[in-house]
Amino acid sequence: MPGSDRVGYVAGLSIHLTPLTDPDYRPFSRRIAWLASDADGNPVGSAYLRLISKGTQEHLTELELAVHPAERRKGIGSRLLAAVTEAARDNDARIVLADATAGTPGDHFLASHGFTVGLTLYFARLPVAGIDDEVLASALEADHPGYRLGSWLGVVPDQLAETFAQARSAMDDAPVGDIDYGTETWDVERTRYVARVVEERGDHLWTVAAVEEASGQIVGFTELVVPGAGKGDAQHYGTAVLPEHRGRGLARWIKAESIRQARDHYPDLAGLLTDMADTNTAMRHLNNTLGYRTTHQVHRYRLELTATPPAGTARAIPPPPR
Repeated sequence: MPGSDRVGYVAGLSIHLTPLTDPDYRPFSRRIAWLASDADGNPVGSAYLRLISKGTQEHLTELELAVHPAERRKGIGSRLLAAVTEAARDNDARIVLADATAGTPGDHFLASHGFTVGLTLYFARLPVAGIDDEVLASALEADHPGYRLGSWLGVVPDQLAETFAQARSAMDDAPVGDIDYGTETWDVERTRYVARVVEERGDHLWTVAAVEEASGQIVGFTELVVPGAGKGDAQHYGTAVLPEHRGRGLARWIKAESIRQARDHYPDLAGLLTDMADTNTAMRHLNNTLGYRTTHQVHRYRLELTATPPAGTARAIPPPPR
């Protein structure tokens, strides 16, 4: 639903910013948006701000901002950013997060507008046609006494639900750079909900887990989301092993099994995508040994908001209706 329209003048151009309510609602967040258009009503830019209502992350917001390439360097992005930061303050957020591929115009824009890099992510890809069978077989055949592999498609089976939710704490010490994400809490309900979301949009969520035979507990896992048509690139959602079970090659084992299953079940897949923090040297090494190669780097920027805009900062348009 559109909110009230406001007109501003940027570099001699008449720019309209129209606040919108975005229909993308989720259980723990909602988005508000702005459309920038010129005097003739042509769209020239947009901004989306995700407001997080999850108790431990209410201080965070996530920004997506874009300006048409032909309209850049005219102050449109700055106008959109002013509207975003005012709305973030009005919703009691303290930090705005935004991603930009290293070396792109967005990277330079954020750096020049007070954002600082809180985390650098490496993105990597394994072409399915380039999978090394000998490397894969070596990883799969390595001995792991006291453990076995299990896997499932979609929502976790009832008999594994509790232990799988507990195993997700293995992600708690993942590197996050200078970004305070708060404490993530996973329970059976949330674990099932995420799987259902993937299923409802038509994709396939494959999970491979390492199970301790003595206790029957899941101690490590990896998730892979495959496009519904079984073509294109699949995306790894996460790979983790509980601290007390690390150093035994379990992460390499379960990821190799995930690769094997992906190729066997979806022969038309083009590749597998993954990302990791630049400081996660163990995972970067593991991915390299399995054949993943870095495609690009992304800077995750953070902007710490003051209680009020700095002196001399022009007031932006009012926030959209809630």
